[in-house]
Amino acid sequence: MSGADERMRRWRLVLGGGDADGTGAGLEGVDVQMDAALSDVYDQGKREGGLGASAPRVARWLGDIRTYFPSTVVQVMQKDAIEKLNLTRLLLEPEMLEAVEPDVHLVGTLLALNRVMPDQARESARALVRRVVEELERRLAQKTRAAVTGALDRSARTHRPKRAADIDWDRTIRANLRNYLPDRNTVVPSRLVGYARRQRSVQREVVLCIDQSGSMAASVVYSSVFGAVLASMRSLRTSLVVFDTAVVDLTEQLHDPVEILFGTQLGGGTDINRAIAYCQGLVTRPANSIFILISDLYEGGVRQEMLRRVAAMTQAGVQVIVLLALSDEGAPFYDHENAAALAALGVPAFACTPDAFPDLMAAAIERRDIGQWAERHLSA
Repeated sequence: MSGADERMRRWRLVLGGGDADGTGAGLEGVDVQMDAALSDVYDQGKREGGLGASAPRVARWLGDIRTYFPSTVVQVMQKDAIEKLNLTRLLLEPEMLEAVEPDVHLVGTLLALNRVMPDQARESARALVRRVVEELERRLAQKTRAAVTGALDRSARTHRPKRAADIDWDRTIRANLRNYLPDRNTVVPSRLVGYARRQRSVQREVVLCIDQSGSMAASVVYSSVFGAVLASMRSLRTSLVVFDTAVVDLTEQLHDPVEILFGTQLGGGTDINRAIAYCQGLVTRPANSIFILISDLYEGGVRQEMLRRVAAMTQAGVQVIVLLALSDEGAPFYDHENAAALAALGVPAFACTPDAFPDLMAAAIERRDIGQWAERHLSA
């Protein structure tokens, strides 16, 4: 097939055919099946039917698109089909759950349906959610532990190491290069750089406070995974709290992020003030604590009280971080007025991708300026 013919073929698949598409191209072989799969979702203005309301029909369609398209495209088509064709209820069918390509957005949809799932579908849903969670842990856990451990070691640096084994010789030599004696071919260290003895006790308290309103579904998934990873580190004491108009402490489930996810209830109102009030009670060492609020900041509670609580936490020495989203999609719709009010308190609100979160945690542990970190991250 010539280059021109291939371009026309691709445009024909994109435009969907018909007298007005202008390509004059026909389809044959596998292209016919690909076109039919696309038409089921994207040609609803041109034809009747689509996928209809049949779970077996949808399951076959899901199998078809996994055959013809790469997984990234499959995930987009699944999401569009659920939204455009109102297939949400069909996700309660085990046959459907076994056919779909698992991804974070699908997990969010399943969690929103958790309370109305039949038992058989719930087991299939748990298996699908666990597959997504395990993949995220494989991708994110090692990087998170390395970043946090390195930050804790750096924050424990001392200029008075008590033992020779505690001296960081590389940094010590670099810090004393001005004291190099050429005739003796040596450096005389006037200042030692080393690490304090590794502490076995908890060095930082981390409180994750997660808005579980419907728009925050992907953030809930990622936060649960990161919470489980952080909780596995003995040098941190990690708490995880989710909220809407009520507050639920899921810290006891941190050993299993799937249990955390099925303990959430996506949707409903939002009372950020109440959630922060609860989390204040979890902080026992403010100067060594990191409080991370993940919310779009649409407050249904007492706004001024919420801001006073944040101000009190920062004044007590707590490192407060506000994430508008913890996802790959950037910032969602959010309350700009509350974000500006928090920024005036020295607490910038910004979206963070999962890949950047380990470095954000390292910056928080080292008590770097989070506003500057965010500017560099957002500009990148």
